[in-house]
Amino acid sequence: MASHTSNKRREEVAVKRAVLYLRVSSKRQMDTDADFDPEGNSINTQRKHAQQKAKELGADVVDEYVEPGNSAQTIAKRPVFRQMIKRIMEQRDVDCVIIYMRSRVFRNYIDAAITKRQLEQFGVKLVSTKENFGDGDMAEAMEAVTDVFNWLAVRQSGEDIKAKMANKARNGGTITRTPVGYLNTVEVIDDRKVRTVIVDPVRGPFIRLAFELYATGEYSVEEVAQELYDRGLRMPRNARYPEERGISTNRLYGVLRDDYYCGWITHEEEKYKGRHTPLIPQDLFDHVQMVADSRNTARERRRVHHHELKGSLFCGSCRRNRGEQRRMIVQHATNRSGNVYRYFFCNGRFDHICELPYVPIEQAEEAVDDHYATVRFTPEFIATMRAELAATVDEQQTTTKILQAQLTKQLRALDTKENNLIDLAADDSLPQGKIKAKLREITKQRDRLTARLHDVDEDLSTAAEIIEACLQLLHDPQALYRRCNDQQRRRLNQTLFEALYIDEDSNGDVQVRHKLKEPFGILLAAQSQHQAPTGPLEALPGLLSAVPGPKRQSAPPKPGTGAGLQLTGAALAGGPWKVPGSNEILMVGDTGFEPVTSSV
Repeated sequence: MASHTSNKRREEVAVKRAVLYLRVSSKRQMDTDADFDPEGNSINTQRKHAQQKAKELGADVVDEYVEPGNSAQTIAKRPVFRQMIKRIMEQRDVDCVIIYMRSRVFRNYIDAAITKRQLEQFGVKLVSTKENFGDGDMAEAMEAVTDVFNWLAVRQSGEDIKAKMANKARNGGTITRTPVGYLNTVEVIDDRKVRTVIVDPVRGPFIRLAFELYATGEYSVEEVAQELYDRGLRMPRNARYPEERGISTNRLYGVLRDDYYCGWITHEEEKYKGRHTPLIPQDLFDHVQMVADSRNTARERRRVHHHELKGSLFCGSCRRNRGEQRRMIVQHATNRSGNVYRYFFCNGRFDHICELPYVPIEQAEEAVDDHYATVRFTPEFIATMRAELAATVDEQQTTTKILQAQLTKQLRALDTKENNLIDLAADDSLPQGKIKAKLREITKQRDRLTARLHDVDEDLSTAAEIIEACLQLLHDPQALYRRCNDQQRRRLNQTLFEALYIDEDSNGDVQVRHKLKEPFGILLAAQSQHQAPTGPLEALPGLLSAVPGPKRQSAPPKPGTGAGLQLTGAALAGGPWKVPGSNEILMVGDTGFEPVTSSV
Protein backbone atom coordinates (compact mmCIF):
# COMPACT_ATOMS: atom_id res chain seq x y z
CA MET A 1 0.00 0.00 0.00
CA ALA A 2 2.85 2.35 0.91
CA SER A 3 4.65 1.57 -2.40
CA HIS A 4 1.50 2.30 -4.42
CA THR A 5 1.14 5.64 -2.59
CA SER A 6 4.79 6.51 -3.32
CA ASN A 7 4.40 5.81 -7.06
CA LYS A 8 1.22 7.85 -7.23
CA ARG A 9 2.88 10.75 -5.46
CA ARG A 10 5.81 10.60 -7.91
CA GLU A 11 3.47 10.75 -10.91
CA GLU A 12 1.87 13.85 -9.43
CA VAL A 13 5.22 15.61 -9.02
CA ALA A 14 6.27 17.62 -12.13
CA VAL A 15 9.36 16.42 -14.02
CA LYS A 16 12.17 18.83 -13.29
CA ARG A 17 15.33 17.52 -15.04
CA ALA A 18 15.83 16.28 -18.59
CA VAL A 19 18.57 15.42 -21.08
CA LEU A 20 18.19 15.52 -24.85
CA TYR A 21 19.39 12.76 -27.18
CA LEU A 22 19.64 13.87 -30.81
CA ARG A 23 20.79 11.58 -33.59
CA VAL A 24 21.17 11.32 -37.35
CA SER A 25 22.22 8.13 -39.10
CA SER A 26 24.45 9.52 -41.87
CA LYS A 27 26.98 12.27 -42.54
CA ARG A 28 24.78 13.51 -45.40
CA GLN A 29 22.03 14.40 -42.93
CA MET A 30 24.56 16.32 -40.86
CA ASP A 31 25.49 18.36 -43.94
CA THR A 32 21.90 19.43 -44.68
CA ASP A 33 21.70 23.25 -44.43
CA ALA A 34 25.19 23.23 -42.90
CA ASP A 35 25.82 26.66 -44.43
CA PHE A 36 23.86 28.31 -41.61
CA ASP A 37 23.85 25.51 -39.01
CA PRO A 38 27.09 23.50 -38.56
CA GLU A 39 25.12 20.53 -37.16
CA GLY A 40 22.78 20.38 -40.13
CA ASN A 41 19.06 20.86 -40.43
CA SER A 42 18.05 17.48 -38.98
CA ILE A 43 19.79 17.93 -35.62
CA ASN A 44 18.53 21.51 -35.36
CA THR A 45 14.95 20.37 -36.01
CA GLN A 46 15.20 17.63 -33.38
CA ARG A 47 16.61 20.07 -30.85
CA LYS A 48 13.78 22.56 -31.31
CA HIS A 49 11.09 19.89 -30.87
CA ALA A 50 12.87 18.38 -27.84
CA GLN A 51 13.25 21.76 -26.16
CA GLN A 52 9.57 22.47 -26.79
CA LYS A 53 8.66 19.11 -25.20
CA ALA A 54 10.81 19.89 -22.16
CA LYS A 55 9.00 23.20 -21.83
CA GLU A 56 5.63 21.42 -21.94
CA LEU A 57 6.79 19.03 -19.23
CA GLY A 58 8.11 21.90 -17.09
CA ALA A 59 11.59 20.33 -17.18
CA ASP A 60 14.97 21.99 -17.15
CA VAL A 61 17.38 20.65 -19.79
CA VAL A 62 20.58 19.79 -17.87
CA ASP A 63 22.52 18.30 -20.77
CA GLU A 64 22.43 17.37 -24.45
CA TYR A 65 23.91 14.40 -26.30
CA VAL A 66 24.36 14.53 -30.08
CA GLU A 67 25.21 11.36 -32.05
CA PRO A 68 26.32 12.71 -35.45
CA GLY A 69 26.39 10.55 -38.56
CA ASN A 70 26.53 7.17 -36.77
CA SER A 71 24.53 4.56 -38.68
CA ALA A 72 25.11 1.67 -36.24
CA GLN A 73 22.22 -0.81 -36.02
CA THR A 74 22.63 -1.34 -32.26
CA ILE A 75 23.03 1.05 -29.34
CA ALA A 76 26.17 -0.88 -28.31
CA LYS A 77 27.93 0.73 -31.30
CA ARG A 78 26.83 4.27 -30.46
CA PRO A 79 29.44 5.83 -28.15
CA VAL A 80 27.45 8.99 -27.35
CA PHE A 81 24.36 7.00 -26.33
CA ARG A 82 26.47 4.80 -24.03
CA GLN A 83 28.07 7.93 -22.59
CA MET A 84 24.59 9.28 -21.76
CA ILE A 85 23.52 6.04 -20.04
CA LYS A 86 26.73 6.02 -17.99
CA ARG A 87 26.13 9.61 -16.84
CA ILE A 88 22.56 8.75 -15.79
CA MET A 89 23.78 5.75 -13.80
CA GLU A 90 26.59 7.65 -12.06
CA GLN A 91 25.05 11.08 -11.40
CA ARG A 92 21.38 10.11 -11.03
CA ASP A 93 20.29 13.68 -11.71
CA VAL A 94 17.92 13.01 -14.63
CA ASP A 95 14.17 12.40 -14.57
CA CYS A 96 13.60 11.90 -18.30
CA VAL A 97 15.39 11.47 -21.64
CA ILE A 98 13.74 13.36 -24.46
CA ILE A 99 14.11 12.00 -27.99
CA TYR A 100 12.68 13.13 -31.32
CA MET A 101 11.02 9.78 -32.10
CA ARG A 102 11.68 6.16 -31.23
CA SER A 103 12.83 5.22 -34.75
CA ARG A 104 15.65 7.78 -34.37
CA VAL A 105 17.01 5.86 -31.37
CA PHE A 106 16.13 2.20 -31.71
CA ARG A 107 16.76 0.09 -34.81
CA ASN A 108 15.53 -3.10 -33.16
CA TYR A 109 12.97 -3.94 -30.48
CA ILE A 110 15.50 -5.77 -28.29
CA ASP A 111 17.57 -2.61 -27.76
CA ALA A 112 14.37 -0.70 -26.98
CA ALA A 113 13.34 -3.16 -24.26
CA ILE A 114 16.82 -3.29 -22.69
CA THR A 115 17.12 0.50 -22.62
CA LYS A 116 13.62 0.90 -21.15
CA ARG A 117 14.55 -1.55 -18.38
CA GLN A 118 17.83 0.25 -17.63
CA LEU A 119 16.19 3.67 -17.40
CA GLU A 120 13.34 2.42 -15.21
CA GLN A 121 15.86 1.12 -12.67
CA PHE A 122 16.92 4.74 -12.08
CA GLY A 123 13.43 6.21 -12.26
CA VAL A 124 14.05 7.77 -15.69
CA LYS A 125 11.32 7.97 -18.35
CA LEU A 126 11.89 7.98 -22.11
CA VAL A 127 9.78 10.69 -23.77
CA SER A 128 9.20 11.03 -27.53
CA THR A 129 8.29 14.37 -29.06
CA LYS A 130 6.37 12.70 -31.91
CA GLU A 131 4.76 9.75 -30.13
CA ASN A 132 2.52 9.95 -27.04
CA PHE A 133 1.20 6.56 -25.99
CA GLY A 134 0.01 7.66 -22.54
CA ASP A 135 0.42 5.42 -19.48
CA GLY A 136 -0.57 1.91 -18.51
CA ASP A 137 -0.28 -1.54 -19.98
CA MET A 138 -1.83 -0.61 -23.32
CA ALA A 139 0.66 2.26 -23.69
CA GLU A 140 3.60 -0.07 -23.07
CA ALA A 141 2.15 -2.56 -25.54
CA MET A 142 1.84 0.18 -28.18
CA GLU A 143 5.47 1.20 -27.55
CA ALA A 144 6.58 -2.40 -28.04
CA VAL A 145 4.52 -2.80 -31.22
CA THR A 146 5.98 0.47 -32.59
CA ASP A 147 9.52 -0.75 -31.87
CA VAL A 148 8.79 -4.04 -33.67
CA PHE A 149 7.44 -2.23 -36.72
CA ASN A 150 10.46 0.13 -36.72
CA TRP A 151 12.73 -2.92 -36.66
CA LEU A 152 10.76 -4.51 -39.50
CA ALA A 153 10.96 -1.30 -41.56
CA VAL A 154 14.73 -1.17 -41.07
CA ARG A 155 15.10 -4.81 -42.18
CA GLN A 156 12.88 -4.32 -45.22
CA SER A 157 14.70 -1.11 -46.14
CA GLY A 158 18.02 -2.93 -45.85
CA GLU A 159 16.85 -5.78 -48.06
CA ASP A 160 15.52 -3.28 -50.58
CA ILE A 161 18.86 -1.45 -50.63
CA LYS A 162 20.76 -4.73 -51.04
CA ALA A 163 18.56 -5.71 -53.98
CA LYS A 164 19.07 -2.32 -55.64
CA MET A 165 22.83 -2.48 -55.08
CA ALA A 166 22.98 -5.98 -56.56
CA ASN A 167 21.02 -4.82 -59.59
CA LYS A 168 23.29 -1.79 -59.98
CA ALA A 169 26.36 -4.02 -59.78
CA ARG A 170 24.96 -6.39 -62.42
CA ASN A 171 24.50 -3.37 -64.68
CA GLY A 172 28.12 -2.32 -64.13
CA GLY A 173 27.46 0.54 -61.73
CA THR A 174 29.80 1.52 -58.88
CA ILE A 175 28.13 0.64 -55.56
CA THR A 176 30.85 1.85 -53.21
CA ARG A 177 32.66 5.11 -52.77
CA THR A 178 35.06 5.59 -55.66
CA PRO A 179 38.65 4.57 -54.89
CA VAL A 180 41.58 6.94 -55.26
CA GLY A 181 42.10 7.72 -58.93
CA TYR A 182 38.38 8.15 -59.65
CA LEU A 183 35.79 10.82 -58.86
CA ASN A 184 32.03 10.72 -58.31
CA THR A 185 30.20 13.17 -60.52
CA VAL A 186 26.70 13.99 -61.76
CA GLU A 187 25.81 14.20 -65.45
CA VAL A 188 22.58 15.54 -66.93
CA ILE A 189 21.16 13.09 -69.51
CA ASP A 190 17.77 13.87 -71.07
CA ASP A 191 17.08 16.43 -68.33
CA ARG A 192 17.80 13.80 -65.67
CA LYS A 193 20.65 13.90 -63.18
CA VAL A 194 22.66 10.67 -63.41
CA ARG A 195 25.37 9.84 -60.89
CA THR A 196 28.44 8.44 -62.57
CA VAL A 197 32.18 7.90 -62.15
CA ILE A 198 35.03 9.57 -64.02
CA VAL A 199 38.82 9.21 -63.91
CA ASP A 200 40.42 11.73 -61.59
CA PRO A 201 42.54 13.88 -63.96
CA VAL A 202 44.98 14.67 -61.12
CA ARG A 203 45.42 11.37 -59.26
CA GLY A 204 44.47 8.93 -62.03
CA PRO A 205 47.84 9.10 -63.83
CA PHE A 206 49.65 8.45 -60.54
CA ILE A 207 47.63 5.26 -59.99
CA ARG A 208 48.59 4.06 -63.48
CA LEU A 209 52.21 4.83 -62.65
CA ALA A 210 51.95 2.84 -59.40
CA PHE A 211 50.89 -0.30 -61.29
CA GLU A 212 53.61 0.19 -63.91
CA LEU A 213 56.36 0.62 -61.31
CA TYR A 214 55.28 -2.31 -59.18
CA ALA A 215 54.93 -4.56 -62.25
CA THR A 216 58.65 -4.21 -62.94
CA GLY A 217 59.34 -6.30 -59.85
CA GLU A 218 61.94 -3.77 -58.87
CA TYR A 219 59.96 -1.70 -56.38
CA SER A 220 58.44 -2.58 -53.04
CA VAL A 221 55.09 -1.05 -52.12
CA GLU A 222 56.91 1.36 -49.80
CA GLU A 223 59.21 2.44 -52.63
CA VAL A 224 56.28 2.97 -55.00
CA ALA A 225 54.47 5.08 -52.39
CA GLN A 226 57.58 7.22 -51.89
CA GLU A 227 58.08 7.58 -55.65
CA LEU A 228 54.47 8.73 -56.09
CA TYR A 229 54.90 11.28 -53.30
CA ASP A 230 58.13 12.58 -54.84
CA ARG A 231 56.36 13.01 -58.17
CA GLY A 232 53.49 14.96 -56.63
CA LEU A 233 50.68 12.61 -55.52
CA ARG A 234 48.79 14.11 -52.58
CA MET A 235 45.74 12.63 -50.89
CA PRO A 236 42.67 14.79 -50.19
CA ARG A 237 42.72 16.60 -46.88
CA ASN A 238 39.95 15.99 -44.36
CA ALA A 239 39.15 16.52 -40.69
CA ARG A 240 41.24 13.51 -39.68
CA TYR A 241 44.19 14.38 -41.93
CA PRO A 242 44.31 18.17 -42.31
CA GLU A 243 47.97 18.17 -43.34
CA GLU A 244 49.47 17.38 -46.75
CA ARG A 245 50.22 13.67 -47.10
CA GLY A 246 50.94 10.97 -49.64
CA ILE A 247 49.20 7.64 -50.01
CA SER A 248 49.86 5.17 -47.19
CA THR A 249 51.56 1.85 -47.84
CA ASN A 250 48.53 -0.17 -46.71
CA ARG A 251 46.16 1.80 -48.90
CA LEU A 252 48.48 1.54 -51.90
CA TYR A 253 48.70 -2.24 -51.45
CA GLY A 254 44.89 -2.36 -51.49
CA VAL A 255 44.91 -0.31 -54.70
CA LEU A 256 47.33 -2.72 -56.38
CA ARG A 257 45.06 -5.63 -55.44
CA ASP A 258 41.78 -3.99 -56.51
CA ASP A 259 40.51 -5.12 -59.92
CA TYR A 260 38.15 -2.13 -60.02
CA TYR A 261 41.04 -0.36 -61.72
CA CYS A 262 40.91 -2.74 -64.69
CA GLY A 263 37.14 -2.41 -65.06
CA TRP A 264 35.48 -4.90 -62.67
CA ILE A 265 32.74 -4.50 -60.04
CA THR A 266 32.69 -6.92 -57.10
CA HIS A 267 29.46 -7.57 -55.17
CA GLU A 268 28.95 -10.51 -52.81
CA GLU A 269 31.93 -12.35 -54.33
CA GLU A 270 30.50 -12.02 -57.85
CA LYS A 271 32.35 -10.14 -60.62
CA TYR A 272 30.61 -7.85 -63.11
CA LYS A 273 32.03 -5.76 -65.94
CA GLY A 274 31.87 -2.15 -64.80
CA ARG A 275 30.68 0.85 -66.79
CA HIS A 276 33.55 2.99 -65.49
CA THR A 277 36.67 3.62 -67.58
CA PRO A 278 39.49 1.17 -66.68
CA LEU A 279 42.64 2.95 -65.52
CA ILE A 280 44.92 0.05 -66.44
CA PRO A 281 44.76 -2.87 -68.91
CA GLN A 282 43.91 -6.35 -67.68
CA ASP A 283 47.32 -7.82 -68.57
CA LEU A 284 49.10 -5.21 -66.45
CA PHE A 285 46.81 -5.93 -63.49
CA ASP A 286 47.40 -9.67 -63.85
CA HIS A 287 51.17 -9.14 -63.94
CA VAL A 288 51.01 -7.02 -60.77
CA GLN A 289 49.07 -9.82 -59.03
CA MET A 290 51.73 -12.30 -60.13
CA VAL A 291 54.49 -10.14 -58.65
CA ALA A 292 52.58 -9.63 -55.39
CA ASP A 293 51.69 -13.32 -55.11
CA SER A 294 55.27 -14.42 -55.71
CA ARG A 295 56.48 -12.19 -52.91
CA ASN A 296 53.78 -13.41 -50.54
CA THR A 297 54.37 -17.07 -51.41
CA ALA A 298 58.08 -16.75 -50.78
CA ARG A 299 57.31 -14.69 -47.66
CA GLU A 300 59.91 -12.33 -48.97
CA ARG A 301 60.92 -9.51 -46.68
CA ARG A 302 61.42 -6.61 -49.03
CA ARG A 303 64.64 -4.68 -48.63
CA VAL A 304 65.81 -1.69 -50.60
CA HIS A 305 68.86 -2.71 -52.64
CA HIS A 306 70.16 0.25 -54.59
CA HIS A 307 72.50 -0.30 -57.53
CA GLU A 308 73.38 1.79 -60.55
CA LEU A 309 72.40 -1.03 -62.94
CA LYS A 310 69.01 -1.55 -61.31
CA GLY A 311 66.31 -0.71 -63.83
CA SER A 312 68.59 -0.95 -66.86
CA LEU A 313 69.46 -4.68 -66.85
CA PHE A 314 67.14 -7.15 -68.56
CA CYS A 315 67.36 -10.89 -69.04
CA GLY A 316 69.02 -11.81 -72.33
CA SER A 317 67.98 -15.45 -71.98
CA CYS A 318 64.24 -14.66 -71.82
CA ARG A 319 64.62 -12.28 -74.75
CA ARG A 320 66.54 -14.83 -76.81
CA ASN A 321 64.36 -17.86 -76.05
CA ARG A 322 60.86 -16.42 -75.69
CA GLY A 323 61.06 -12.82 -76.90
CA GLU A 324 60.05 -11.58 -73.43
CA GLN A 325 61.26 -8.43 -71.68
CA ARG A 326 62.05 -9.35 -68.06
CA ARG A 327 64.01 -7.25 -65.61
CA MET A 328 66.97 -8.40 -63.57
CA ILE A 329 66.42 -8.03 -59.82
CA VAL A 330 69.00 -7.43 -57.10
CA GLN A 331 69.22 -9.95 -54.26
CA HIS A 332 71.50 -10.13 -51.24
CA ALA A 333 72.09 -13.63 -49.84
CA THR A 334 73.85 -14.45 -46.56
CA ASN A 335 75.52 -17.82 -45.95
CA ARG A 336 75.91 -19.59 -42.62
CA SER A 337 79.16 -17.78 -41.93
CA GLY A 338 77.50 -14.40 -42.28
CA ASN A 339 79.10 -13.57 -45.62
CA VAL A 340 76.87 -11.52 -47.92
CA TYR A 341 76.70 -12.34 -51.63
CA ARG A 342 75.03 -10.00 -54.09
CA TYR A 343 73.41 -11.24 -57.30
CA PHE A 344 71.31 -10.17 -60.24
CA PHE A 345 68.62 -12.66 -61.20
CA CYS A 346 65.68 -12.69 -63.65
CA ASN A 347 62.19 -12.29 -62.22
CA GLY A 348 61.19 -15.10 -64.57
CA ARG A 349 62.66 -17.47 -62.00
CA PHE A 350 59.56 -16.79 -59.89
CA ASP A 351 57.57 -18.56 -62.61
CA HIS A 352 60.24 -21.25 -63.16
CA ILE A 353 60.57 -20.28 -66.84
CA CYS A 354 64.05 -18.71 -66.92
CA GLU A 355 67.27 -20.70 -67.19
CA LEU A 356 69.71 -17.82 -66.65
CA PRO A 357 71.80 -18.53 -63.53
CA TYR A 358 72.26 -16.00 -60.75
CA VAL A 359 74.85 -13.46 -61.90
CA PRO A 360 77.20 -12.04 -59.24
CA ILE A 361 76.94 -8.27 -59.20
CA GLU A 362 80.69 -7.87 -59.68
CA GLN A 363 80.54 -9.87 -62.95
CA ALA A 364 77.58 -7.81 -64.19
CA GLU A 365 79.40 -4.56 -63.38
CA GLU A 366 82.54 -5.69 -65.21
CA ALA A 367 80.54 -6.84 -68.26
CA VAL A 368 78.69 -3.49 -68.52
CA ASP A 369 81.97 -1.60 -68.09
CA ASP A 370 83.51 -3.56 -70.97
CA HIS A 371 80.39 -3.05 -73.07
CA TYR A 372 80.73 0.74 -72.89
CA ALA A 373 83.82 0.47 -75.09
CA THR A 374 81.62 -0.82 -77.94
CA VAL A 375 79.34 2.23 -78.18
CA ARG A 376 81.92 4.95 -78.79
CA PHE A 377 82.30 7.25 -81.79
CA THR A 378 85.63 7.23 -83.61
CA PRO A 379 87.54 10.53 -83.90
CA GLU A 380 87.18 10.35 -87.71
CA PHE A 381 83.39 10.03 -87.48
CA ILE A 382 83.15 12.91 -84.98
CA ALA A 383 85.22 15.17 -87.23
CA THR A 384 83.16 14.23 -90.28
CA MET A 385 79.88 14.75 -88.45
CA ARG A 386 80.92 18.18 -87.19
CA ALA A 387 82.02 19.27 -90.65
CA GLU A 388 78.80 17.99 -92.21
CA LEU A 389 76.75 19.62 -89.44
CA ALA A 390 78.42 22.98 -90.00
CA ALA A 391 77.84 22.80 -93.75
CA THR A 392 74.24 21.67 -93.37
CA VAL A 393 73.44 24.34 -90.80
CA ASP A 394 75.02 27.04 -93.00
CA GLU A 395 72.96 25.86 -95.94
CA GLN A 396 69.86 25.79 -93.79
CA GLN A 397 70.53 29.29 -92.53
CA THR A 398 70.63 30.54 -96.12
CA THR A 399 67.35 28.80 -96.85
CA THR A 400 65.92 30.13 -93.62
CA LYS A 401 66.78 33.72 -94.51
CA ILE A 402 64.98 33.35 -97.83
CA LEU A 403 61.95 31.88 -96.10
CA GLN A 404 61.98 34.60 -93.46
CA ALA A 405 62.00 37.24 -96.18
CA GLN A 406 59.08 35.56 -97.95
CA LEU A 407 57.05 35.27 -94.75
CA THR A 408 57.77 38.88 -93.82
CA LYS A 409 56.66 40.03 -97.28
CA GLN A 410 53.39 38.08 -96.91
CA LEU A 411 52.76 39.63 -93.51
CA ARG A 412 53.21 43.13 -94.94
CA ALA A 413 50.78 42.29 -97.75
CA LEU A 414 48.23 41.16 -95.17
CA ASP A 415 48.66 44.42 -93.26
CA THR A 416 47.89 46.34 -96.46
CA LYS A 417 44.77 44.25 -97.15
CA GLU A 418 43.58 44.73 -93.61
CA ASN A 419 43.99 48.51 -93.76
CA ASN A 420 42.05 48.63 -97.05
CA LEU A 421 39.21 46.57 -95.60
CA ILE A 422 39.05 48.77 -92.50
CA ASP A 423 38.65 51.81 -94.77
CA LEU A 424 35.84 50.04 -96.66
CA ALA A 425 34.13 49.13 -93.41
CA ALA A 426 33.71 52.83 -92.68
CA ASP A 427 31.29 53.01 -95.65
CA ASP A 428 27.95 51.81 -94.27
CA SER A 429 26.58 51.20 -97.77
CA LEU A 430 28.92 48.23 -98.32
CA PRO A 431 28.09 44.69 -97.01
CA GLN A 432 29.55 44.68 -93.51
CA GLY A 433 29.24 40.91 -93.03
CA LYS A 434 31.58 40.09 -95.91
CA ILE A 435 34.11 42.70 -94.80
CA LYS A 436 34.20 41.31 -91.25
CA ALA A 437 34.60 37.76 -92.56
CA LYS A 438 37.58 38.89 -94.67
CA LEU A 439 39.13 40.59 -91.65
CA ARG A 440 38.77 37.43 -89.58
CA GLU A 441 40.44 35.39 -92.33
CA ILE A 442 43.33 37.86 -92.48
CA THR A 443 43.77 37.59 -88.70
CA LYS A 444 44.01 33.79 -88.94
CA GLN A 445 46.56 34.00 -91.76
CA ARG A 446 48.65 36.52 -89.81
CA ASP A 447 48.69 34.31 -86.70
CA ARG A 448 49.74 31.29 -88.76
CA LEU A 449 52.51 33.15 -90.60
CA THR A 450 53.77 34.79 -87.40
CA ALA A 451 54.03 31.43 -85.64
CA ARG A 452 55.85 29.92 -88.60
CA LEU A 453 58.24 32.85 -88.78
CA HIS A 454 59.02 32.46 -85.07
CA ASP A 455 59.72 28.72 -85.27
CA VAL A 456 61.20 28.53 -88.75
CA ASP A 457 64.75 27.78 -87.65
CA GLU A 458 64.05 26.08 -84.32
CA ASP A 459 63.92 22.40 -85.34
CA LEU A 460 67.20 22.16 -87.22
CA SER A 461 69.28 24.14 -84.73
CA THR A 462 67.94 22.10 -81.80
CA ALA A 463 68.66 18.82 -83.60
CA ALA A 464 72.19 20.00 -84.38
CA GLU A 465 72.74 20.84 -80.71
CA ILE A 466 71.52 17.41 -79.64
CA ILE A 467 73.84 15.67 -82.11
CA GLU A 468 76.80 17.75 -80.92
CA ALA A 469 76.08 16.77 -77.32
CA CYS A 470 75.85 13.10 -78.35
CA LEU A 471 79.21 13.35 -80.10
CA GLN A 472 80.74 14.71 -76.91
CA LEU A 473 79.07 12.08 -74.76
CA LEU A 474 80.26 9.09 -76.82
CA HIS A 475 83.75 10.37 -77.52
CA ASP A 476 85.07 7.97 -74.87
CA PRO A 477 82.06 6.62 -72.95
CA GLN A 478 83.98 3.92 -71.10
CA ALA A 479 86.37 6.45 -69.55
CA LEU A 480 83.40 8.66 -68.72
CA TYR A 481 81.53 5.74 -67.10
CA ARG A 482 84.53 4.87 -64.94
CA ARG A 483 84.82 8.45 -63.65
CA CYS A 484 81.16 8.65 -62.63
CA ASN A 485 79.81 7.91 -59.18
CA ASP A 486 76.99 5.39 -58.73
CA GLN A 487 74.17 7.89 -59.20
CA GLN A 488 75.77 9.38 -62.31
CA ARG A 489 76.30 5.91 -63.77
CA ARG A 490 72.62 5.15 -63.24
CA ARG A 491 71.69 8.34 -65.12
CA LEU A 492 74.14 7.57 -67.90
CA ASN A 493 72.71 4.06 -68.34
CA GLN A 494 69.16 5.45 -68.48
CA THR A 495 70.20 8.11 -70.99
CA LEU A 496 72.01 5.84 -73.46
CA PHE A 497 70.12 2.57 -73.30
CA GLU A 498 66.54 1.42 -73.60
CA ALA A 499 67.82 -1.85 -72.13
CA LEU A 500 71.01 -3.73 -71.37
CA TYR A 501 70.52 -7.48 -71.91
CA ILE A 502 72.71 -9.73 -69.78
CA ASP A 503 73.25 -13.34 -70.82
CA GLU A 504 75.78 -16.18 -70.82
CA ASP A 505 77.70 -17.31 -73.89
CA SER A 506 78.56 -20.89 -74.75
CA ASN A 507 81.59 -20.76 -72.43
CA GLY A 508 79.53 -19.61 -69.46
CA ASP A 509 80.96 -16.09 -69.57
CA VAL A 510 78.70 -13.08 -68.93
CA GLN A 511 77.97 -11.00 -72.01
CA VAL A 512 75.95 -7.85 -72.58
CA ARG A 513 73.92 -6.64 -75.55
CA HIS A 514 72.02 -3.42 -75.82
CA LYS A 515 69.09 -1.52 -77.27
CA LEU A 516 70.10 2.11 -77.64
CA LYS A 517 67.86 5.10 -77.15
CA GLU A 518 67.61 7.57 -79.98
CA PRO A 519 69.38 9.51 -81.34
CA PHE A 520 72.34 7.36 -80.22
CA GLY A 521 71.13 4.38 -82.25
CA ILE A 522 70.72 6.53 -85.37
CA LEU A 523 74.18 8.03 -84.95
CA LEU A 524 75.93 4.70 -84.41
CA ALA A 525 74.17 3.37 -87.50
CA ALA A 526 75.44 6.42 -89.38
CA GLN A 527 78.96 5.65 -88.14
CA SER A 528 78.68 2.10 -89.50
CA GLN A 529 77.60 3.57 -92.84
CA HIS A 530 80.52 5.98 -92.74
CA GLN A 531 82.96 3.13 -92.13
CA ALA A 532 81.50 1.04 -94.96
CA PRO A 533 83.29 1.00 -98.34
CA THR A 534 80.71 3.40 -99.82
CA GLY A 535 81.54 5.71 -96.95
CA PRO A 536 80.02 9.17 -97.14
CA LEU A 537 77.25 10.48 -94.92
CA GLU A 538 74.70 10.96 -97.65
CA ALA A 539 71.67 11.10 -95.35
CA LEU A 540 72.67 13.81 -92.88
CA PRO A 541 69.63 16.06 -93.59
CA GLY A 542 67.38 13.08 -92.99
CA LEU A 543 69.33 12.27 -89.84
CA LEU A 544 68.76 15.80 -88.56
CA SER A 545 65.06 15.61 -89.27
CA ALA A 546 64.91 12.29 -87.39
CA VAL A 547 66.17 13.97 -84.21
CA PRO A 548 63.19 16.00 -83.01
CA GLY A 549 63.80 18.82 -80.60
CA PRO A 550 61.54 19.78 -77.69
CA LYS A 551 59.36 22.81 -77.36
CA ARG A 552 61.29 25.79 -76.15
CA GLN A 553 60.77 26.85 -72.55
CA SER A 554 60.49 30.45 -71.51
CA ALA A 555 62.92 30.01 -68.64
CA PRO A 556 65.41 27.12 -68.90
CA PRO A 557 66.16 25.37 -65.59
CA LYS A 558 69.43 26.20 -63.96
CA PRO A 559 72.25 23.75 -64.67
CA GLY A 560 72.40 21.08 -62.04
CA THR A 561 68.75 21.31 -60.99
CA GLY A 562 67.27 18.92 -63.56
CA ALA A 563 66.42 15.31 -62.83
CA GLY A 564 68.56 14.02 -65.64
CA LEU A 565 72.15 13.63 -66.62
CA GLN A 566 74.39 16.69 -66.89
CA LEU A 567 76.73 17.08 -69.82
CA THR A 568 79.69 19.37 -70.19
CA GLY A 569 79.91 21.54 -73.30
CA ALA A 570 78.82 24.94 -74.49
CA ALA A 571 76.82 23.55 -77.39
CA LEU A 572 73.64 23.18 -75.30
CA ALA A 573 74.16 25.89 -72.73
CA GLY A 574 71.11 27.71 -74.05
CA GLY A 575 68.46 25.31 -72.73
CA PRO A 576 67.20 21.81 -71.94
CA TRP A 577 66.61 19.01 -74.38
CA LYS A 578 65.18 15.53 -74.18
CA VAL A 579 66.34 12.40 -75.95
CA PRO A 580 63.34 10.82 -77.72
CA GLY A 581 62.21 7.66 -75.94
CA SER A 582 63.57 8.85 -72.61
CA ASN A 583 61.89 10.64 -69.75
CA GLU A 584 65.17 12.13 -68.60
CA ILE A 585 65.79 15.79 -69.40
CA LEU A 586 69.46 16.25 -70.12
CA MET A 587 70.73 19.53 -68.76
CA VAL A 588 73.91 21.04 -70.16
CA GLY A 589 75.99 23.28 -68.00
CA ASP A 590 79.59 24.31 -67.56
CA THR A 591 80.23 21.83 -64.73
CA GLY A 592 78.65 18.64 -66.06
CA PHE A 593 80.07 15.40 -64.74
CA GLU A 594 82.46 15.65 -61.88
CA PRO A 595 85.38 15.83 -62.23
CA VAL A 596 85.39 17.88 -65.43
CA THR A 597 87.81 16.53 -67.99
CA SER A 598 88.75 17.39 -71.53
CA SER A 599 87.34 14.10 -72.78
CA VAL A 600 83.76 15.05 -71.98
